[in-house]
Amino acid sequence: MDIELDNHKSPTCVEPQQDGQRHDNTNVQPAATQEFSLPPADSGKDAWFFLAACWVVEALVWGFGFSFGVFQDYYASYLPFKGSANIAVVGTSTLGVMYIATPFVITLCRLRPRLARWFTLGGLVVASLVMGLSSLCTTVTQLIATQGVLFGIAGCFAYSPCILYIDEWFVRRKGLAYGIMWSAAGFGGVVLPLLLEFLLENYGFQTALRVWAGILFVFSIPLSLFVKPRLPYSAATNLRPFNMRCVLSRRFLLHQFANVIQATGYFLPGVYLPSYARINFGTSTLLSAVTVLLVNIAATVGSIIMGSMTDKLPVTTCLIISSMGASLATLLLWGLTSSLAGLYAFCFMYGLFAGCYTSIWPGIMREIANPGESESQGHIDPTLVFGWLCAGRGIGNVVSGPLSGVLIHSLPWKGHAIGGFGSGYGSLIVYTGVSAVLGGSGFIMRHLGVLK
Repeated sequence: MDIELDNHKSPTCVEPQQDGQRHDNTNVQPAATQEFSLPPADSGKDAWFFLAACWVVEALVWGFGFSFGVFQDYYASYLPFKGSANIAVVGTSTLGVMYIATPFVITLCRLRPRLARWFTLGGLVVASLVMGLSSLCTTVTQLIATQGVLFGIAGCFAYSPCILYIDEWFVRRKGLAYGIMWSAAGFGGVVLPLLLEFLLENYGFQTALRVWAGILFVFSIPLSLFVKPRLPYSAATNLRPFNMRCVLSRRFLLHQFANVIQATGYFLPGVYLPSYARINFGTSTLLSAVTVLLVNIAATVGSIIMGSMTDKLPVTTCLIISSMGASLATLLLWGLTSSLAGLYAFCFMYGLFAGCYTSIWPGIMREIANPGESESQGHIDPTLVFGWLCAGRGIGNVVSGPLSGVLIHSLPWKGHAIGGFGSGYGSLIVYTGVSAVLGGSGFIMRHLGVLK
């Protein structure tokens, strides 16, 4: 936590003596006391209601972002967007903006804590309005501006209080709490593609986006009631000045390098898998969408498991488990498979190992903040460490959009290699596998003595 407070109690308040009470020294009665208690951290209904509300916010905001593969397939197949080369930029803009804006919105939350209490409500309401506006789009550029950039900004405001307050509600189980919350993005990425696929196929993108706008609006008020701080504003605002030196420390820069490189490859399968399945195996629209569902189902499970592991294992151990599992799944299962069943196996394994990468961040936050303070670098706010990790991931996400176009341009190796390598997506598969390995480079750096 950012400040030291007892998990259960705040200072006591002494009630005044009543009229007629004796005041001589021999008959003084003990003063009655009344304790104003904070709700307990790590347990109790308040903490779990808060986490449940954060889980739903995460599912609505990030789940929609991770479901873009369904829109990608639809926009590429139907007018007025068919034939545009920038369709993938819509999805990368949504996630990229949410990631990159995070440190700035969290800083605003710290500076204006009373206002931050209502960011979830405001963000979801604005996101619903943006989705309604997006349903009127007739060009990909308009989709990028609305469904991409504006929704990303609104979504960032909606979920940033969750990140800010989870540091207050969970102390000993922080990694598990983050893992549970982030698993919602995978769950949302399971349910939403089914809903959106049904709406797109039967009613078109305009109705699909308007229905989604209505869902966001309906959930905005009840969720905002539970996404709230645990600490009083007077305590939460007594923070020491922000210390940004951690962003320039060698320890952080090495983790950030691995984080950015991993992100440039991580998002590629989620965008192209539905199209890949349809083109190479002739699947129906529903069976194509199953690829995204499997990735997100596995990511839900992997995030919870890795979140728990982060509370117990060294950060670099968690990183190498995630990175090697994702890389081997990509290069062996996707790269060598020639069947739809093999592709589905890849989707599950990739989601399990690659989808849990951000659940390792609480360990990185702990590794950056605690040693930094012990080395007399001053107070380091762990939520800002998280924010800058988000920004790095956002940069990688934005880069992945145009990078993906370069990787599959002219369909390299098509017909000249086996399995997925010879499908025209070979260079994209290789890059995804290599970037996953580099995402775990902290393990090698630690053993070489570079990362201490």
